[in-house]
Parts: sequence; structure tokens; C-alpha cells
Amino acid sequence: MPSSYPSELPVAQQGAVLIVVLLFLMLIILVGVIAVRQSTTDLRLATSDQINTLLLQSADNAHQNIEQSINGSSNTNIYNDMISRSGPFGHFMLNSDSIDHEYIFCFRPRGQFFDINKASIITPSGSLNNKGYCNPAVSDDYISARNASMTQVSVALTPPSSENEPFRSYTIGQDSSEISSQAFTFDINSTAVLPAYGDTSVGSKNCFEQTSRLHSVNDTADTIGGCMTKAGVPSTVIYEMANVENQSKRTKCVNFGKGSGKLCTLPTS
Repeated sequence: MPSSYPSELPVAQQGAVLIVVLLFLMLIILVGVIAVRQSTTDLRLATSDQINTLLLQSADNAHQNIEQSINGSSNTNIYNDMISRSGPFGHFMLNSDSIDHEYIFCFRPRGQFFDINKASIITPSGSLNNKGYCNPAVSDDYISARNASMTQVSVALTPPSSENEPFRSYTIGQDSSEISSQAFTFDINSTAVLPAYGDTSVGSKNCFEQTSRLHSVNDTADTIGGCMTKAGVPSTVIYEMANVENQSKRTKCVNFGKGSGKLCTLPTS
């Protein structure tokens, strides 16, 4: 009987080694799986950050170009187009029945970013035309030749609010009957989109043809940003409230009543 014990010990030891090896193998596999998942998560975060940066730059670029066109020289073609009766600002300043309209155009910075012949106007009764909406199938509608992102701009008058101060829409010291004396407040929404990531339509609804005015719809899915989210397309909307007024007549009176004519003058002493 005692001679049988030594022959059983090696068998027991070999089984223990196998279990230990299997445990180590499982640990190595587990560490590998965690490492792969972590690297995948980091890649997704990096990609998401790059997408957000690209969209933000694309939308902000539109706002910068609009500001420069209005604040720059009045002798340029883009300035004249922007404030003409058919332009995104002139349409509201020179047409008294445009208070509920929304002016839309696709931002094309590779040329003159605004084309007066490619614009859409949304009215309470519907859209006047479809020339202003961005089209993923048209390469010229993209920000760059890489055909990655595109930006659609919406311009509308800021809705009346009880918080607005009285006569805020008029230039100080001027005749309210003159159109050049009025200051207009606009809501400007720029929606940057990456069409390559998905279909920009939800069923028969074209997301680019939706409004940017949240107060005009009951469901956010009926706005361009909400529609893009529902379609699974990466997008970013930048909102800006802008005052457009005749700065050449924006001279404030010093010592009320001392001014001469419509333009106030500085005191001589």
C-alpha cells in the first residue's frame, strides 16, 4: 500500500498545472478584450471630437462671412446682394409683408458665399422655391472640394417679445419714418451637416427643407436640426442674434437738444 502513493502524486501535480495555465490564459484573453474595447472607445471619442470640430468650424465660418459682408465696404457686390430687396436682409428691411418669412440659402465659400439666384423663402403658406436648400448630390454645395460638410443658413426676423425695450428698432436721434433709421434684429441659424454619414431624409421628408425656427413648430423633429438627429446624420446648429442698422446715422446726442438737424453734433466747448 505505501508504494502506491508516489505514483499518484505526479498525476495530481499535472492537473494543478493545467488549471493554473488555463487561469492565466483566461486572464490574458480578458486583458486583451479590455484593451481592444478601450482602444475602440478611444477611437470613437477621437472621431466624434473631430466631427464636432469640423461641424463647428463649418457653421461658424458662415456667421463670420455674413458679419464681414455687412460690416465691410458698401461698394462690394456681396454687400449689395445681402441688403438688396432679394437678399437675406433686404428682403425683410424692404418688404413690409415679410415678418413671418424665413430666408434660406446654402453657404458656398469657394466662390461668393451667397448667390442671390439660389435662395429659398419659407412663408406661412409654404416655400416659394427650392433653389436655396443644400443638396448632397451637388459638389458645389459643400464647404470644400473634399465633399465632407455643408452648411445651410436661415435668416428670419426675431419674433416680438415683451422683454424688448420700447423703440429698440429705431436709430437714436433719427426720423422713424425713414427706412434707414430703423434697426432690425435677426435670428441667424447656420446648420452644418456631414451627409456622408447617412441619408438626410426621413421618409419623404427632406431635412434640408425644414425650418430652423423652433417657435414655429410643435415637434422639434420638424426642424432641420431635429430632422437630422432623427435621420442619424451628424449636425451642428449655431444660433446668432444680429442687429442690422445704419451705423452712419448712429450718432448719439450729447447734451440732449444741442444737436443740429437729424445728425447730432459734438459740443464746441
